[in-house]
Amino acid sequence: MAEPHGPGLALPRFEDGPTLLLVAAPFYRGIADMLIAGARAAAEAAGASHELIEVPGALEIPTAIRLAEGRYDAFVALGCVIRGETTHYETVCNDSSRALALLGIDRALCIGNGILTVENQAQAEVRADPAGMNKGGGAAEAALHLLALKRRFAAPRGGRPGEFMLAGDPLVGGV
Repeated sequence: MAEPHGPGLALPRFEDGPTLLLVAAPFYRGIADMLIAGARAAAEAAGASHELIEVPGALEIPTAIRLAEGRYDAFVALGCVIRGETTHYETVCNDSSRALALLGIDRALCIGNGILTVENQAQAEVRADPAGMNKGGGAAEAALHLLALKRRFAAPRGGRPGEFMLAGDPLVGGV
């Protein structure tokens, strides 16, 4: 697998085997398959299990994640939007990205955004390739890092209400 997502950020390990939902839009099947392969490898490297569902397009990914809320520990959005001749590209890129961000913020969901927004097929292939930029793996790693943070900030210390673990404390909630 390529280098971890982000410089110097080690992949979190989980003792309890969290579950990820990979939500893929296979409009560009070859690109989607590479993104999925990268995400699966990252999940397995962290000790996480995963399930895959497919939706018609990038705009449906946030809705699918919202529908699955509460059934998975974290989510990975995977797809590709290639610029065309109309403004539809901007709509799909902006609205899918905004919806994913709002789900993360408003619902406290751990979501890695692996929806590629590119100018052409060649750019998509380089970014999706697990042996290249591995954006699918990076999205899974981002979701896992958010899950580790969520567990760290939510875990009470010593069972006393209102007292929480801080960064640098020992393993928290299976992290």
